[in-house]
Amino acid sequence: MPQFEYQVKTSAGKPLKGKLTAMDKSSAMEELRKRGLTVFSLNEQKNSILSMEIYIGNPVKTIHFIIYCRQFATLIRAGVSIVDATRILAEQTDSKPLAKALQDVSSNLLRGVAFSQAVQDHTKIFPHLFVSMVRAGEESGDLEGTLERLAMYFEKQHTTTEKIKSALMYPITVAVMAVAAVVYLLWAIVPQFVTMFESMDAELPAITKMVLALSKSIQGQWYFWGLGIILIITAFQIAKRTEKGAYALDYAKLKVPVFGKLNQKGSIAQFTRTFSSLYASSVPILQSLSIVEEIAGNKVIGKYIRSAGDSLRQGKPLSEPLKKAWVFPPLVTQMIAIGEETGALDQMLSKIADFYEMDVENTVDRLKSLLEPLLIAFLAGVVGVIVAAIMLPMFSIYSNM
Repeated sequence: MPQFEYQVKTSAGKPLKGKLTAMDKSSAMEELRKRGLTVFSLNEQKNSILSMEIYIGNPVKTIHFIIYCRQFATLIRAGVSIVDATRILAEQTDSKPLAKALQDVSSNLLRGVAFSQAVQDHTKIFPHLFVSMVRAGEESGDLEGTLERLAMYFEKQHTTTEKIKSALMYPITVAVMAVAAVVYLLWAIVPQFVTMFESMDAELPAITKMVLALSKSIQGQWYFWGLGIILIITAFQIAKRTEKGAYALDYAKLKVPVFGKLNQKGSIAQFTRTFSSLYASSVPILQSLSIVEEIAGNKVIGKYIRSAGDSLRQGKPLSEPLKKAWVFPPLVTQMIAIGEETGALDQMLSKIADFYEMDVENTVDRLKSLLEPLLIAFLAGVVGVIVAAIMLPMFSIYSNM
């Protein structure tokens, strides 16, 4: 759909410039006039390589999408039409990709396209979960409640994800600092002592020989070290793109000491929160499981969710295959079973999500207080080994003088 650049003046006399997506120039002109704007110029923007917008990953920040969902729900609750609400949010959002998508959605709404269909054309902006829940909200006549659940879902998911990131960030930062300190010492400091040790013609301790050899290797064969790092990163990226590689990496995330449990709890919270939101919005359960499998964030958990869907198709309970899965603790499977028996599956899933989100928060707080002194001691130990390797021969030589 073409995009038009316009120059207009508001009813208050304020000049404005912007872009608008429409079927043609006359549709764009009609849209601007409906907004009460006086049009001075309206020109179609020609597509070129320089004007193309290329997005890597998700173009809209999670916080911007959360604000959009919350404001959209508020406007609909206040009686504002979907068309007007979309137009208002397109003008005031801080996310340019989201603003552009909403302008296109607004144009489609004016042509009589359903909102769920209009947002489905922008899969990089609006996730599958959002589209499915909005469609269910339209069919049930409860779009306002659906938007509220979406806003709450994205808020809670964002909070849980940020908690896990904050727990992982500290050890990663310390590890990078440790590597940088070691490389600096081996590259710039240790070589200054090589000549002195050689002139003394003394027997060096094993640790000193090892550090000197490592220093010599880094200085003389730095390109091999650099190539090795590049190959490891490349192999990691290639593995992530293959089915078996991605599964193995996700399995490792769940089994890694300390942080494996944290990743497991976070994934369970995301699975149950997403499933609860979809189920409460009247999205068919098999379709809900298919969506949850896609956005579970872990291939291992996704495999067991797929097994649960197969179990339902055969007329068996949802909880049966989950009980055999080591990634789901008994608390999860028992509460899901109770939810199936009582007909309150969405409520049980929501309670599980609440529990694990709180558990993640508490675990992160404990990890931070525990890891800080341990990582500082680790960093001091790494640097201390190199310093000791330099100082031990000097003490030995001076004691023999």
